Amino acid sequence: MEHSKEPKWYVLHTFSGYENVAKENLENVVKKFNLEDRIFEIVIPEEDVIEEKNGKKKLVTRKTMPCYIFIKMIYGDDLWHNIVNTRGVTGFTGPKGRPLALTDEEVLKMRLEKIKVETDIEVGDTVEIVEGALDKMIGKVIAVNPDNNQLTVAVEMFGRENNVELTFEQVHKVQK
Repeated sequence: MEHSKEPKWYVLHTFSGYENVAKENLENVVKKFNLEDRIFEIVIPEEDVIEEKNGKKKLVTRKTMPCYIFIKMIYGDDLWHNIVNTRGVTGFTGPKGRPLALTDEEVLKMRLEKIKVETDIEVGDTVEIVEGALDKMIGKVIAVNPDNNQLTVAVEMFGRENNVELTFEQVHKVQK
């Protein structure tokens, strides 16, 4: 397999519970071998969920796909050994352990790439959360970051106000 010119997303399998170790070790490999122009992003798929334990609710980050991490890179056979010999990584997911790039549809579905979204939501607006652990909650926008399609919303949870980071797709503006 030759170098592809465009960076693509690939899936790596890790030992159970070693996702963070594998990510950190891969980041060290990128620095050590000066691969910043070939390996661009390493992502552990996670989501925020509300867990209840002993009658107390708590917002926790949970891995959505344990034992897997995603890597955006310009693949070439010369990188294969550097990656699969990284501590914590068991190999690529694909036929016979060879890398198979994710399709554009898979990348969008897993939210690995940000789509530029236009919005009329501004600081001070009231929004309803329509997706995720905080579904149906109402909050006030305290910050908008159009560069990465995110906003910060103050939401009342557990008897106090909490700031949560959300994407534009996760909220709808409440009309006054």
